[in-house]
Amino acid sequence: MARVQPDRAAAPESDGFVRMGRPPENRRQTVVKSLWVGIWLFYLSAPVTDLIRGGHTWPAVVLGSLGLATFVGWYLTLVFRTVRQFARRRVLVSLAVMSAQAAVLSLCLGREWLVLFVYVSVSAGAALPGQLSRWAVPAATALLTLTSLAVSGGGDFLVGLLVPAFLGGFAMVGIRQMIATTVELRQARATVAQLAANEERLRMARDLHDLLGHSLSLITLKSELAGRMLPDHPDRAAQQIADIEQVSRQALTDVREAVSGYRRPTLPGELAGARTALTAAGVVADLPSAEPEGDLPEEIESALAYALREAVTNVVRHSGAGRCAVALTVHQTLAGPVMELTVTDNGTGGSGAPGNGLTGLTERLEAVGGTLTAGPVSPTGNRGFRLTAQVPLGSPS
Repeated sequence: MARVQPDRAAAPESDGFVRMGRPPENRRQTVVKSLWVGIWLFYLSAPVTDLIRGGHTWPAVVLGSLGLATFVGWYLTLVFRTVRQFARRRVLVSLAVMSAQAAVLSLCLGREWLVLFVYVSVSAGAALPGQLSRWAVPAATALLTLTSLAVSGGGDFLVGLLVPAFLGGFAMVGIRQMIATTVELRQARATVAQLAANEERLRMARDLHDLLGHSLSLITLKSELAGRMLPDHPDRAAQQIADIEQVSRQALTDVREAVSGYRRPTLPGELAGARTALTAAGVVADLPSAEPEGDLPEEIESALAYALREAVTNVVRHSGAGRCAVALTVHQTLAGPVMELTVTDNGTGGSGAPGNGLTGLTERLEAVGGTLTAGPVSPTGNRGFRLTAQVPLGSPS
């Protein structure tokens, strides 16, 4: 019975994103989100300074401190913790409480406290879904305007707070939407990769069935016939066994050819592998964005793919380069079209003396009528190395 694989794309994925309106899923996200939220608390320095140096009475300082601590607690709860679909009413209530606190503290203690409305707007953008935040952010900005007009000297602060409150709230809406879209794209990419892998398994299963189904059925049938004939007709049983041997050899040949086809390197696959290897080694990769048009013969494509693999391996292991450029072009010559593969790096260079890898590549390219040249880029040989493989696209003579 086939085992059903779990749908990993549908499962919640713990990635590096610090998602708005959701709790951190691991320690790294907790640290990153704490730092991100903590930075913005710096703008509360105006209310704190007003409590210390504003000349308020001690009851006003105590009540103001308690009000500010409560406000920060509501803010951290909304921005740092999760907001589920069933808790949307709780979020709206929390935003209403924060708005009331910001208005009361501003009216009672002065214009320095108007900055709290910026946190209300940011909380609305971070905690509410898009269809609600598009109304909540302007509402918080409007309440800021009305409160500032009622506070002595608040009009002077309004100009500096109106834009941060309005744009800050909608910036949080945009960031939240961007993160959600990126997560969906990652899940879609994982789903596509899984579907591609399943399709490849099905293709291999079909190929193996086509290759071995008939042969194994024939071997089974002839084995049964040979077993029946063996006591009375040994000569006919021997003929059946000879047929079994011939069918088995042919099946083995077919399987080897199929496996060779699966293992055959291709230019698209090697280009993708080259990008991954160079990036992992810290080398800036300048690779062609597309492969040459037209289908290449298998032997030519394999030779160029092996040349690309060997060249990139040498760049990663020996060159110490910071940049590697790969070019794949087609030139028209008097003898016909020629495909040229060039791999150039800015590493420490080299003598260009043929080693085992270059010798094997030369022999492989010569088998399809191609040539291989390799050597330093600069005349002094102390900087850069270039490998060039050329293969005629026509039949080798």
